[in-house]
Amino acid sequence: MSRVSNVVRIGILGDFNKEFRSHHATPDSLQHAARKLDLKVESEWIPTPSLTQPGSEKILENFDGLWGAPGSPFKSFDGMLKGIEFARRRDWPYLGTCAGFQYALIEFARNVLGIADADSAENNSGSKNIVIYPVACAVPDRKGDAPKLSGMVPEIRLRPGSYLQSFYGKDKEVVSEEFFCNFEVNPEYEWATMEAGFPVVARGAQREIRAIESPTHRFFVATLFQPQLSSTEKKPHPVVLAFVQAAADWGRKKLDDSVLE
Repeated sequence: MSRVSNVVRIGILGDFNKEFRSHHATPDSLQHAARKLDLKVESEWIPTPSLTQPGSEKILENFDGLWGAPGSPFKSFDGMLKGIEFARRRDWPYLGTCAGFQYALIEFARNVLGIADADSAENNSGSKNIVIYPVACAVPDRKGDAPKLSGMVPEIRLRPGSYLQSFYGKDKEVVSEEFFCNFEVNPEYEWATMEAGFPVVARGAQREIRAIESPTHRFFVATLFQPQLSSTEKKPHPVVLAFVQAAADWGRKKLDDSVLE
């Protein structure tokens, strides 16, 4: 696959479903950011089963950034974890939203902390280490059969001095974000995020974990909320903007390094 120097390539880890609003919003939000940053961005869905195949790392290397998408349970649990592991281990810009956040925590627990059966309750695996479990406090007045945590949720508190806070602006301490999920982090495993090197950088009104980041990676941010759902042409989401900029910077560095070689 040839590399075009002025194009930022984003791989979306997940199984595209035309019925999911978030699956349309994800590439749309990337284009909102691209136009704001005056960049050309191309995105491509990477089906999770393909990530278990030989040569999958070579495919991932062709992208400048990886977005762990919503949409669990995935067609391949192992494939999703492999895609996230690549981003973490190889220091590729990574943004995980909703399930992309949940599976990042499972990947850390399994591959960094050695909790071999870490899992989500959604998968009904019988694991003794359920890192992701059902949302404890449902949002009141949600529509019909919408997920327990859905719609625009206020009082997301950002950790002062975090990268995440800097994306919104240094004076921003509380934000509202849109959710669409039935599962969240089991608080009994909060220790695992810090132990794995990914501190909590956003919390809900009851101190629920809403985002994590790595202070040592080029860009590794994962949020339970879905920034793509509230991104617009006139107002691209700041988290998506930061991710696209990080991917563009990484793409340029890779290109410069290949020229030097």
